[in-house]
Amino acid sequence: MTGLPVHPADLEIPSVTSPSPASLPTYEDVAAAVTRLHGHAHRTPVLRSSTLDARLGAQVFFKAENFQRMGAFKFRGAFNALSRFSDSQRKAGVLAFSSGNHAQAIALSARLLGMPAVIVMPEDAPAAKIAATRGYGAEVVTYDRYTADREVISRQIAAERGMTLIPPYDHADVIAGQGTAVRELIEDTGPLDVLLVPLGGGGLLGGSALAARALAPAIEIYGVEPEAGNDGQQSLQRGEIVHIDTPRTLADGAQTQHLGQLTFDIIRREVKAVLTASDAQLVEGVRFFAERMKIVVEPTGALGLAAACHAGLDLCDKRVGVLISGGNVDLARWASLLGG
Repeated sequence: MTGLPVHPADLEIPSVTSPSPASLPTYEDVAAAVTRLHGHAHRTPVLRSSTLDARLGAQVFFKAENFQRMGAFKFRGAFNALSRFSDSQRKAGVLAFSSGNHAQAIALSARLLGMPAVIVMPEDAPAAKIAATRGYGAEVVTYDRYTADREVISRQIAAERGMTLIPPYDHADVIAGQGTAVRELIEDTGPLDVLLVPLGGGGLLGGSALAARALAPAIEIYGVEPEAGNDGQQSLQRGEIVHIDTPRTLADGAQTQHLGQLTFDIIRREVKAVLTASDAQLVEGVRFFAERMKIVVEPTGALGLAAACHAGLDLCDKRVGVLISGGNVDLARWASLLGG
């Protein structure tokens, strides 16, 4: 692997005064989401690799959300949010914008709950994700992610059709639903010393932080985002949300331009630092999962593994939780990443 490791000591969050937490989700919201998701979301497995444990001198526990319904953690937050709709909201339907996994999650949840769905997706999103979203029954509206603003497009359509907009990460019910994955992880493993979570807009990291801090108070929590799109890292260093151009990275699930206000408020309070991973490191991770663990993981899902191996963390003799966020990748693209 090329590139210098990023040392967490250089990325510590500056001391800031937290805003009022009144509008933020809490661990109690995560616990409530567990009840709503029961019988709908899969309790995904926790996987181990003796090869990786020996390499790092640690005990590593992978929460395999690539085995979640629709292939990613996003189902948790989407179903939790839609299950709280009123009758009138269900009749009018839901609108979402997403590069793929939130799109599929909303589409599937809407089908299960009997409501119409419209999804705004970038035209270059993986073909498998677009096809799956349509397959779940949603209407797909495409746009150019490098020239158009998906949030503006989505708000316009939602207003025209009277639909409820559910964003991919900056929504209390979405954040709480995502947190159920780490609650399950710690229930299955016991307390952890370190937690590594992929970071795009911050829904998974925010929800994971709520659950992890409640169940393992001394845990060190890290977000991991693509090297080409380190807006989260910059935001924590500056103490304010930083906006960037859409990053060009293999991690299409983390091609966000900024954190959400809710997610930023949770992350700056609970997360020790944000680390980054290069595309080359993500490819290495995808190959490791395929060759050593015999599972399909999309590049975004390999962010946590890449940080464990390359970010300069001292993991020796520690119990480390790593979130695998999803496995939705075109098979042809996956094969090319494997060198096939």
